[in-house]
Amino acid sequence: MTSSAAMSWRAGRPMSALGKLVRTTAFKLSFAYLLVFTVFAFGTLSYVAWNARRVLDDQFISTIQAEITGLSDVYRTGGIRRLVTIVDRRSRMPGASLYLVTTDTGERIAGNVGALPAGIIDRPGQYETDYARTEEANAPTGHAIVRVYMLPGGFRLMVGRDVEERARLREVIQRAFGYSIILIGVLGCAGGWFITRRVLKRVDDMTETTRTIMDGDLNGRLRVVGTGDELDRLAQNLNAMLDRIGELMVGMKEVSDNIAHDLKTPLTRLRNKADEALRSAKTPEELREALEANIEESDNLIRIFNALLMIARLEAGGAREVLADFDAADVVRDVGELYDAVAEDAGVPLTLAVDDDLPVHGNRELLGQAMANLLDNAIKYGAGRGGDRLEGGIELTAAKADGMVRITVADRGPGIPETDRVRVVERFVRLESARSSPGFGLGLSLVSAVARLHGGTFKLEDNAPGLKAVLAIPLKDVPTS
Repeated sequence: MTSSAAMSWRAGRPMSALGKLVRTTAFKLSFAYLLVFTVFAFGTLSYVAWNARRVLDDQFISTIQAEITGLSDVYRTGGIRRLVTIVDRRSRMPGASLYLVTTDTGERIAGNVGALPAGIIDRPGQYETDYARTEEANAPTGHAIVRVYMLPGGFRLMVGRDVEERARLREVIQRAFGYSIILIGVLGCAGGWFITRRVLKRVDDMTETTRTIMDGDLNGRLRVVGTGDELDRLAQNLNAMLDRIGELMVGMKEVSDNIAHDLKTPLTRLRNKADEALRSAKTPEELREALEANIEESDNLIRIFNALLMIARLEAGGAREVLADFDAADVVRDVGELYDAVAEDAGVPLTLAVDDDLPVHGNRELLGQAMANLLDNAIKYGAGRGGDRLEGGIELTAAKADGMVRITVADRGPGIPETDRVRVVERFVRLESARSSPGFGLGLSLVSAVARLHGGTFKLEDNAPGLKAVLAIPLKDVPTS
């Protein structure tokens, strides 16, 4: 195999399992945690070692000081002979204690220390020094903490303590640290591998699901394990997003179908009127009437397309840049006063009940349009069969409830069956009872889109008798002083 072919093969070769494992965020985080824990363990053991050494040194120093005090008392009461006897006896006892009594010239009188660095015995004070127990050249040496004390008469007393215990403690701690590092490394790598494999498996499952979705299967959803961890939350949010995309796709298909179906009739009517005018119109007045009828039909089509564009813009969030704070009570009152005369002319009394101070964050014009659609529907379909005067009239209310501004338009008309209340909010949906009335079936769709834009809800409820349309949008948080 040529070198270029080998490089090409390696470049096209899928990443190994180990390579994938090492490159995962979970593995890197596990390694970082392991490193931090190792540093923390090293710091803890170092502190323990330092503190243990300090405690041992304090014990050594206090023991040395106590022995010097006792031996100096012996010297004062019994003289040099008594001191030498006790030092000689203690020097023969096994242990880590060191003793030395010398003359003022440094000549050794008694003790178990044979050699010291030059100058140690000549100066009183505390030192940490090397020593040898005998004067032999090959005698074993050690390291000790010693204290030199000048006795009356020029004699010198040295008492010390070998620090071999301190060295053994250091070795024990170093050994424990080494074993701990090995154990932490093994357990950390094993734990990181286990955790990473589990995370990688779930990520691979998500990746495989997203591939099927990208291939066109919009019904695919990410698996939710139920642990409530960040991957579960991510899967839930992505599934919600996919649900919303699915709804939009279905809505787009329905809109396309509805446009093709519902616009066919007015377009056919427009074409037939134009054809009839060409065939039968004899005078300019007849042609003018035909053109005016075609213009009116064209205006209806334009209104349909404007409503569709407005709903599509709202559902895409295109109006969020013009959201502002305002009082919903003012909007409800203005729309209610505007439709009061219209309702009276239709023989439908309109009752208005609006609470004060209903702050919201949204679009004032769109909320007013939604209110106008609801009132227009209530006046149009809620007057009762045969145009009878509506008993009880229409009630328009706005009040606070559970952190929401609840705007309600209630009538006493025939209402909408419960089975149709969800369907009637969709585009171009008109019930059989409303086919004889003018309209396009887009008014409630626009209200629903306005509710979603404001983060609220829109529901149709039974008013027993009649229909109750409820638009709820969140109250704006007002900071308390």
